[in-house]
Amino acid sequence: MSKRNSQASKMAARERLRQEREREARRAKVKRQVVVACSVVGVLAIAGGIGYAVVQNNKPGYWEAAKDDRLVKPAHTTGAKGTTVVIGKSGAEKTLEMYEDPRCPVCASFEQAVGATVDKDVEDGKYKIRYIGATFIDNGSPGEGSRNALSAMGAALNVSSDAFLEYKTALYSAKYHPEETDDKFKDDAYLIKVADTVDALKDNKAFQKAVKDGTYDKWALEMSATFDKSGVSATPTLKMDGKEVVGSDGKTAPMTVAEYRTAIDKALKA
Repeated sequence: MSKRNSQASKMAARERLRQEREREARRAKVKRQVVVACSVVGVLAIAGGIGYAVVQNNKPGYWEAAKDDRLVKPAHTTGAKGTTVVIGKSGAEKTLEMYEDPRCPVCASFEQAVGATVDKDVEDGKYKIRYIGATFIDNGSPGEGSRNALSAMGAALNVSSDAFLEYKTALYSAKYHPEETDDKFKDDAYLIKVADTVDALKDNKAFQKAVKDGTYDKWALEMSATFDKSGVSATPTLKMDGKEVVGSDGKTAPMTVAEYRTAIDKALKA
């Protein structure tokens, strides 16, 4: 091979090597650009995700937002916000205040043991009852069943006072009242299922619509606020003429018919 040919071959080889290096450099540059672009997208996605999470966390919960709803007061209520619920014969001189939380297990025990006696006394005109609903268990045992059930009770009250009392009895019954930690009352379908055991509410489309639409959610919150302002710290609590009606322990509501009879008779004579 001549020297000339040898030099030409070397030059050609160097040129091929240069071109190959340029191609590699271009490929590396493109790769870096892709990586950077993906990184930027990833950062933006993460930032967007964090931003979305922050926005979601800062959005008010359903019941927090319900405070701004239009207030719909059930029929058979009085007071500026419809939170005065008095049931009984107008001629009854005394009024028994009943403070209860729908999820309260002790309230359920009281209603199962003594509720029928209370209802009979009201029917006989011995006294009226004023119902004050609480929802504090939703905070202590996190959930929304107390508020949701209280709203449904408002829908029942809108039908009639009797429907309200019967529905309250059904909700507190051994068959339908859940454990305190089981937030069954948050489920509209469950509340409607219980309501179907009450003649006035069975297949009542207006009642069912009110439950599903949350028509009385704002009212339930107002009722709960009334309880919070009452100074009562536990449920069930019974009061007549501003004084607590208590059982033999002198502290808590009477939990048997015999104890209740003794306590209420004393309160009626006071």
